[in-house]
Amino acid sequence: QLRLTEEEKRLLAQEGVTLPGNLPLTQAEERLLKKVRRKIRNKQSAQDSRRRKKEYLDGLESRAAACTALNQELRKKVQELEKSNGSLLQQLQALIKETSTKPAQTGTCVLV
Repeated sequence: QLRLTEEEKRLLAQEGVTLPGNLPLTQAEERLLKKVRRKIRNKQSAQDSRRRKKEYLDGLESRAAACTALNQELRKKVQELEKSNGSLLQQLQALIKETSTKPAQTGTCVLV
């Protein structure tokens, strides 16, 4: 008994061929059945390939979104640090100015 899947039956009908329900098949019928099964495997392989490609691209898109968000956070942090650095620099300059205007203190050191 020859058992065909629905897909095999559909492709055979597209080819305009009907196979007998019983085995053995002739060489021409076997070649035709192999051709139909190869087409089905190729179709499945192409679908799997498209699915894997879509999953890969989805992964890349999510990674890109995560990197963009992290980049924005880091840019904010850099701005905050630059602002803080500027403020500290002003404080340092004010302290330097303040200490440079005071006269130098002289002291005596006693060594015992």
